[in-house]
Amino acid sequence: MSVTNNFKRKSFAGQNASAAPSSNGGTQVKRPKRANDDDEDDFMDDPAFDDADPENKENVIEIGQGPGYEITNVKWSRPDIPPINSATDKLVFQQIDLDTYTDTDGTPHILDKSRPHVRGHNTVIRLYGVTDEGYSVMAHLHGYIPYFYVNMPSDSFTTADCERYKQNFQAALRSELRGKDVVHGDVVLSVEIEQKASVYGYQPNSKQNKVLKISVLLPRFIATSRRILEGGFSWTGNQTQISGYKTYETNIDFEIRLMADLHIVGCNWIEIPAGKYFIRQMLTRGMVGQQLKLHSRCQIELDIWAQDIISYPTEGEWQRIAPLRIMSYDIECAGRKGIFPEPEHDPVIQIASMVIRQGDKEEFIKTVFTLGTCANIAGVGVIECKTEHELLEKWADFLREVDPDIITGYNVQNFDFSYLLARAKHLNVPTFSYLGRLKDVKTTARAIVIQSKQMGRRENKQINLEGRILFDLLLVLLREYKLRSYTLNAVSYHFLQQQKEDVQHSIITDLQNGNAQTRHRLAVYCLKDAFLPLRLLEKLMCLINYMEMARVTGVPMNYLLQRGQQIKVISQILRKCKEKNLLIPAMKIMDNGDDYTGATVIEPIRGYYDTPITTLDFSSLYPSIMQAHNLCYSTLITDGRIKQTLSEDDYITTPSGNCFVKSTVCCGILPEILTNLLTARKRAKQMMKEETDEFRKKVLDGRQLALKISANSVYGFTGAQVGKLPCLEISQSVTSFGREMIEKTKALVENEYTIAKGHEHNAQVIYGDTDSVMIKFGV
Repeated sequence: MSVTNNFKRKSFAGQNASAAPSSNGGTQVKRPKRANDDDEDDFMDDPAFDDADPENKENVIEIGQGPGYEITNVKWSRPDIPPINSATDKLVFQQIDLDTYTDTDGTPHILDKSRPHVRGHNTVIRLYGVTDEGYSVMAHLHGYIPYFYVNMPSDSFTTADCERYKQNFQAALRSELRGKDVVHGDVVLSVEIEQKASVYGYQPNSKQNKVLKISVLLPRFIATSRRILEGGFSWTGNQTQISGYKTYETNIDFEIRLMADLHIVGCNWIEIPAGKYFIRQMLTRGMVGQQLKLHSRCQIELDIWAQDIISYPTEGEWQRIAPLRIMSYDIECAGRKGIFPEPEHDPVIQIASMVIRQGDKEEFIKTVFTLGTCANIAGVGVIECKTEHELLEKWADFLREVDPDIITGYNVQNFDFSYLLARAKHLNVPTFSYLGRLKDVKTTARAIVIQSKQMGRRENKQINLEGRILFDLLLVLLREYKLRSYTLNAVSYHFLQQQKEDVQHSIITDLQNGNAQTRHRLAVYCLKDAFLPLRLLEKLMCLINYMEMARVTGVPMNYLLQRGQQIKVISQILRKCKEKNLLIPAMKIMDNGDDYTGATVIEPIRGYYDTPITTLDFSSLYPSIMQAHNLCYSTLITDGRIKQTLSEDDYITTPSGNCFVKSTVCCGILPEILTNLLTARKRAKQMMKEETDEFRKKVLDGRQLALKISANSVYGFTGAQVGKLPCLEISQSVTSFGREMIEKTKALVENEYTIAKGHEHNAQVIYGDTDSVMIKFGV
């Protein structure tokens, strides 16, 4: 089943245009433009945007109509779902987002009675996704219990002591939570003894020690538990207070932990087996006929035990991408002369939206909501509104009806969304802010400060759109590309050789205050600003690349857009540690100012060169060093006594003076991760050469790029002192080996390529940095 509409599909190929009429009055639009920004091709010359006869109302939706009414010339909603029999029909969907919530009603009774049910508070996982047919799905996953590890309180501790320890620790945790969390029943669910080893520091013969696995009721109790244990905790079996318990994996994000345990990676495919789930409309609890509350606007909402789902690896047929709905939008505001628009004063006058399905070539929905009348635009649904209140209300209804999986645009995260939310609040449009997939959750704009070496310190708005991905193209370009200008006009010209529509910001208000024809011109301008981000997404393969990065690193795609580099590496380390039965210690953040000599930079020999300069660089230098020398947390010799038991052939001493065992003794976690990543990259590149389908080629290209970036970020993770698992011994060793190799390369070039050895000129290294040298051979 597919979604179609009756609008004729047209492309937006721009033509050369004459300059727009100038005006000294008017307004300032949301994004200032440079003086030459309006020297552009004419988007309105496209056949799809011919000047319309104002009397021709064929494609104009009359005032009073909207998403809540029957609209016969456009199809916004998803295809209708066929009847589903949960006993015989399996469901398969690509998950695009996940979150968790605390349910206070306990595990649904209708689920398998053989599993342990929880009464009262419990943690539920929500998976959002899309099927191959385009149906939207939300799955409630039950029965996953938060947990962490801690070292044994004493050598004499046995299984018989676990219950007493649990009761004592539960009392301490309840005391700490008093007044903060009102939770009935147990907050500590179990204490068990397991055999594990720490990933930090080499252990001969993979020696494992006893540790306690503590399972708690809710994820937020883990941080409090860590504080209690590391601060000192005593129990009745040991009257002496133990100061400074060592905890493990208490600083791992709960979503990353559960994804690793359930073998879920970002944007992979999930199967809900037949006979294991219940559709929400069919569920009853307590009284017969009493239904569980529907949380979402998804077409299919179901409940299942977390352990019953089947998570497919992103290989073969499961590399495909569902027909995700991608919506790009742009708003225009009527501001005051010389003043940037303010939501308390300046109205929203138009909102243009375009929707495309992943894999399609053209948009299947094109709409513009206008304040006042607007002349017909061929191929576009024009929705005229008498008031701004009506405009905002109808656009929100439209978004909910279209139900996009991805929302994009240019600067929509830091401007458009926050402006619309503030404007709706100012005008008292109460239903506007429910823009996510959860029925009862309002969308808000919250200011957050993000700091990273890559982008520095910046303030962003955080917009919650549960179940949808906000993919702001401006923020992606700032993160991924170094450009001279990041205006939409400059970026579009750089990548697409297209530009914005020829409308100066100073005449926006004049166009709005004119007639249906002038508002037509403004609508075409607004539509072009919604159209260009979709073309940029396709051209740069941003969505595919981010989706493949999420699959490779195992994190939700939202994390890639909102978080830094570390989360990607810790996710891979956690998964590999699970395979090896290793634990990640929770390190205290201590930025003590310790530093180390970084990468080598050979000072440039300045000058103008009229002969070619050759650049030689190492392929994946830092990952290769870590692989070649087996540099890892698990191979680092931290105990001098262990070093004494090894022969000199069993370990290496790096140029920085650190010692690591060789791979013949113990293969490190990080080298293994890097080997897997780089091998998978070679495989993806080979498959790309053999692939004939263009879309699959793009997916594979995105995958090999994600694998390369992921491998290169492992080194940086070890050197981040304010991080999840810093290890200066590794980062010092990597850079010291790198310095040696660059210096040896310089010496080799300048000693071998000389006149004395039969060459025409003496070669000279004129510059070198990190993993490359620039050479003047003189020819």
